[in-house]
Amino acid sequence: MGGISPLGQRRALPTAIDETVELWDTVYVSGGRRGLDIGLAPADLIACTSAVLAPIAKDS
Repeated sequence: MGGISPLGQRRALPTAIDETVELWDTVYVSGGRRGLDIGLAPADLIACTSAVLAPIAKDS
């Protein structure tokens, strides 16, 4: 709870995505409403959000 969708905002928000996202065929992000998820290719998510890739995931 409390996440902000990277898509469909009134103005574009700065978006950073972990660099390992490209290891997956499909990633899921919030669709802007509780219970609504959108699955898309990592390249499409990066393009739609003008995201930067960075090493942000924490190893457990």
